[in-house]
Amino acid sequence: MHRESADTVPQGPNQPCPSSTQSHVATTLLPAARQSLFDHAVGTDPPAERTGQRQRLSTEEATRWADSFDVLLSHKYGLAAFRAFLKTEFSEENLEFWLACEDFKKTRSAAKLASKAQRIFEEFIDVQAPREVNIDFQTRELTRRNMQEPSLSCFDQAQGKVHSLMEKDSYPRFLRSKIYTDLLSQTQRRLS
Repeated sequence: MHRESADTVPQGPNQPCPSSTQSHVATTLLPAARQSLFDHAVGTDPPAERTGQRQRLSTEEATRWADSFDVLLSHKYGLAAFRAFLKTEFSEENLEFWLACEDFKKTRSAAKLASKAQRIFEEFIDVQAPREVNIDFQTRELTRRNMQEPSLSCFDQAQGKVHSLMEKDSYPRFLRSKIYTDLLSQTQRRLS
């Protein structure tokens, strides 16, 4: 959920700020996160870390992120770049919820299923949850009913709504963002 306050001055990474300062936030509040992402993705990290078998991001791979939202989510550097972008918009809870649901679907232990489902519900779905995602009342209530007998599909509708919201709203802005364009530029510079 995008939060903004026109009369709030950014005090730190957890304070809301007006959306008009997005590029300012991206360059001032998150420089370490952005630089770390760039370092790992384009291979400009310190020599000691380069000795491993680190895969570098190519311009072609980064360009493919614009093909579809699912291509972006399926690439580890794409996911990291999108997460960094969502942090600038104070809406990373959407991606964190989607990822929690993906992890939840891999649960094989019946004993863990109910406790994991409860944790996800309390963190993201419940009214006034600490990281409440923006879903409609009907989806929230369906998910609440699903919690009576949790299954691997109990979050499917809510996850689908959040995926659609990110794809239609955040993803196009990400593709126009300084984070993405800078990353593309850095991959291109490395090739020249």
